[in-house]
Amino acid sequence: MIVVGGGPTGLMLACELRLHDVHVVVLEKLTEPTRQSRGQGLHTRSVEMMDQRGLLDRFLAVSEKFQVGGLFGGIVKPWPDGLDTAHPYGVATPQPVTERLLEERAVELGAEIRRGCEVVGLSQDEDGVDVELGNGGAPASGGVAGAGGTHLRSRYLVGCDGGRSTVRKLLGVGFPGEPATVETLLGEMEVTEDPATIAAVVEEVRRTQLRFGVAPGEDGVCRVVVPADGVAEDRSSAPTLEEFKKQLRAFAGTDFGVHSPRWLSRFGDATRQAERYRVGRVLLAGDAAHIHPPTGGQGLNLGVQDAFNLGWKLAAEVAGWAPEGLLDSYHAERHPVGARVLDNTRAQITLLGADPGAAALRELFAKLMDFEEVNRYVTGMITAVGVRYDFGEGHDLLGRRMRDVRLERGRLYELMREGRGLLLDRTGLLSVAGWADRVDHVVDAGEELDVPAVLLRPDGHVAWVGEDQQDLLDRLPRWFGAATG
Repeated sequence: MIVVGGGPTGLMLACELRLHDVHVVVLEKLTEPTRQSRGQGLHTRSVEMMDQRGLLDRFLAVSEKFQVGGLFGGIVKPWPDGLDTAHPYGVATPQPVTERLLEERAVELGAEIRRGCEVVGLSQDEDGVDVELGNGGAPASGGVAGAGGTHLRSRYLVGCDGGRSTVRKLLGVGFPGEPATVETLLGEMEVTEDPATIAAVVEEVRRTQLRFGVAPGEDGVCRVVVPADGVAEDRSSAPTLEEFKKQLRAFAGTDFGVHSPRWLSRFGDATRQAERYRVGRVLLAGDAAHIHPPTGGQGLNLGVQDAFNLGWKLAAEVAGWAPEGLLDSYHAERHPVGARVLDNTRAQITLLGADPGAAALRELFAKLMDFEEVNRYVTGMITAVGVRYDFGEGHDLLGRRMRDVRLERGRLYELMREGRGLLLDRTGLLSVAGWADRVDHVVDAGEELDVPAVLLRPDGHVAWVGEDQQDLLDRLPRWFGAATG
């Protein structure tokens, strides 16, 4: 399996595939890990996923928990009561740290990471995918070195190579949407102004300009965000420190004495989504499949969640037990989720505007979010705990991910570390005979589970609810293929 792109999406996918013994080569064109930290943490659903795979303790060891309910369009409200999760928090983790932790896990599991490898050509046939590299494909990052060369072949390939995805372009997949109309500068740099003055100035500026901020970080380095002067013709080029100073002076009347930048970048409010997430044996995930403004901090999380949905399905195809249509369900399930994120970021950009209409809309929306059910809905949307896939009519749990319920033998998520399906059975009368190589059967009468039994897919979404054995046998093949033995 070839994964193009060594960011959070590609690395999460590599981890998921290796859980099922799929040979994985990750091709990353950068020769060194990036220092840029566009993504600042994991929302609740991503926290749950890390716990399901035994990675959460690694994140908590280097991160702080946070609780911000209704983080929507610059409107901050208290964390809502009754959010359907046993992990009611996010984790503040800079993107380079997230990538390091996921890369370490991927290598532990046996993934091969090759840096300095840029894909420049792509073709596929009925049996596999051929890629052409722009260099010899140097191995790195502790992975097992593969044979050098400019061509590789794999049964499947997933493009996780960002918003300017080479894989998507080589496939010829349309990427419709809206171009950027505003641009924002983002970077980390040192400042000479004292923190109290910075805080006072930022508070005043943000009364009218919510796309402005100077946040203190480690070692005296601040994260600076400020509206740009228009949209750059070449948005792939990094801004200069002088551009930051000019825009800081324009909005704050001072540049705070910024100097010694760690990294500088720009982002816009472009909103686009790939028409298809799959073309034959090539698939798209993360920013290669969708781009949107970073409002609400959803981008990194959306990509990691794409990988969590896709990994077990690809592994099933490789292992030969995938039922017909399983791999196509990746697009069917994740494309609508991506579309909804694009829509809510469009709404947030409107709320962040500096004109009187946006200010009035923001005031109205803030009042609406004082209603607990509104706050809970918006928080569930941003954190992705509200995601429900369309599995057809049935129990209210059907299609939703199962929260981490307490059981007599511990916690549900502790039982999901291997990435297999799971029948959680309170009756003790059911059986998954014929699927035991793909589905674990746990009999447990934990009181938090208020239904007789649930069948969970490897990604934790509920595939069946009930207590009738024949009904279960009718549902198992849809997600886990034909019975064996």
